[in-house]
Amino acid sequence: MKPIYIVLIAIGSIILFSFMGYYSVYSNAVSLQENVDEKWGNVQSAYQRRADLVPQLLETVKGAAANEKEILLKVTQARAGIVEAKTPGDLEIMGRKIETAINLAYEAYPQIKSTENFQEFQKQLEGTENRINRERDLFNESIKSYNTHIRGLFAGIFLNKEVFPRKKGFSAKAGAENAPEVKF
Repeated sequence: MKPIYIVLIAIGSIILFSFMGYYSVYSNAVSLQENVDEKWGNVQSAYQRRADLVPQLLETVKGAAANEKEILLKVTQARAGIVEAKTPGDLEIMGRKIETAINLAYEAYPQIKSTENFQEFQKQLEGTENRINRERDLFNESIKSYNTHIRGLFAGIFLNKEVFPRKKGFSAKAGAENAPEVKF
């Protein structure tokens, strides 16, 4: 084989391997960049879930608590009316009420569910915040993979820094490291 053919094959092989290397680095960078965008979309989705869910849950719990308050108030007022006799006619009515009261004594008050509703609401809030935190963590993990790839030796040579810029992970707002003050 002539030396020129050997040189041409060597040059062709170098070009082919360089192209394949570039293609691999570029394709991997695109894939990682899309993964970062997907993870950020998941964070946004979790935020939207919270924005949709929390007001609905809160109104449901508040409505149930208000309903229970009204029912308990009426039951308490009805039972308290037994001892409010002021006239002889009231005593007769009271006699009938006492009979009824004897029956009522065996009845239980309506079951209070608003406390359970508030506890369920707290669980939903905690679960929602945990989902958001998990999505943020996954976003930051994808940023790490992406940034590690684009800063590698061959990626640093082959990739355009404007098309594949270094990305910043999720970071907390200033002051978020301080525990919030809870007031009742």
